[in-house]
Amino acid sequence: MKMFKLLFMFENLTNKLETIFKKLRGYGKLNEDNIKDALREVRIALLEADVNLNVVKEFIEKIKVRAVGQEVMSSLTPGQQVVKIVNEELTTMLGGTNSSIALVSKPPTIIMMVGLQGSGKTTTSAKLARRLLKEGQLPLLVAADVYRPAAIEQLNILGKELAIPVFNGNGTNNPVDICKRSLAEASEKGCRSIVIDTAGRLHIDEELMQELKNIKSEIKPHEILFVADAMTGQDAVNVAKTFNEHIGIDGIVLTKMDGDARGGAALSIRSVTGKPIKFIGIGEKLDQFESFYPDRVASRILGMGDVLSLIEKAQDSFNQDAAQRMQKKLREDSFTLEDFRDQLSQIRKLGPIEQIVSMIPGMGKVKVGEENELVRIAAIIDSMTKKERNNHTIINGSRKKRIAKGSGTEVWEINRLLKQFVQMKKMMRQFSKPGFMKKFGMSNQLMGNGRGMFPF
Repeated sequence: MKMFKLLFMFENLTNKLETIFKKLRGYGKLNEDNIKDALREVRIALLEADVNLNVVKEFIEKIKVRAVGQEVMSSLTPGQQVVKIVNEELTTMLGGTNSSIALVSKPPTIIMMVGLQGSGKTTTSAKLARRLLKEGQLPLLVAADVYRPAAIEQLNILGKELAIPVFNGNGTNNPVDICKRSLAEASEKGCRSIVIDTAGRLHIDEELMQELKNIKSEIKPHEILFVADAMTGQDAVNVAKTFNEHIGIDGIVLTKMDGDARGGAALSIRSVTGKPIKFIGIGEKLDQFESFYPDRVASRILGMGDVLSLIEKAQDSFNQDAAQRMQKKLREDSFTLEDFRDQLSQIRKLGPIEQIVSMIPGMGKVKVGEENELVRIAAIIDSMTKKERNNHTIINGSRKKRIAKGSGTEVWEINRLLKQFVQMKKMMRQFSKPGFMKKFGMSNQLMGNGRGMFPF
């Protein structure tokens, strides 16, 4: 339900794009040469991020056609209009809209997981099963990888941890027979979904493809999900294309999205295969598995934060009464630095700080290699007087020097914090307005049945 921890896979690309667009916004008016120069830099940034060459060419051409027309040239804010166009085209490149599992009306929904060995297929199968269980679709995990040492044992351990049944074939060692027998097993146990962990290889071979074709032919899965290691970049894209050509896939799961990669696979794979990225794995733990939202990813790549995902994540950690009190403060414009400090302490409960800060508008530039970054922010606020915390506008130069000395920081850090606070306060106030979230297709339930509740 939430695309929360995309981490810093796109950090280098984001930094480069922000530099390019900052330069564009600095022009009062834009001409064709300005735009061409900027797009040339965008093209280089994308190629350095390991995005497929043909995908980059098509992407740049689409932006160029729109950017040199009246849409930008006649705009009062041409630089910002270019960013808007890039955001829209980037969202389209990534798939446009969120795509999930299409559950069948007459269970069980059969999902076949395919991919190369080492892509994280077995763990991903368990993660997907966990998700289905939470959605009320009791799954049956099927261990159809009879070749990889300990694959069946691994799935059994994961199934036990999740309290999800695992089918091992009842004595047969034939993958096709295991999958066929799993249908009866699912019926017997009342399972509403079946997740099949098929075999992989270190590389594509005809024997593997034929086995997968046979399984597909026998059980007729409703979904075939290709599991790819995002860290392998264009190799993952090429393998996905081959799997799609040989057996047909319905969607893609990108694993290891928490790694220090350039992001080329995520930016290329949808365009090359024509198949949507449905989920991403963002860590080894079984709950580190999230839906893929193209618009939110595009927003984060462009340094705009990802408040919608933060809202969803926050719902798991904040109670309604506290949220309503905070929403009231935002509406009355009485949200203070003291409230900000309290909310930062709550935010720390959501997960590693470096994953959260980039999602908050105005804070994407903070470098927080360690957990103690927000501790420093809290220290700055603690060094203020109550009067200063309740009215940040009175904090002048001399007060900043005193606060910096008391918190062991520098004056520029005080300035940065105050700027971030103002930006965050403004954005949160917008999100607290009734009806605002409907523009983004968010449910009334998410926002407190239409009351405009911001969850922190």
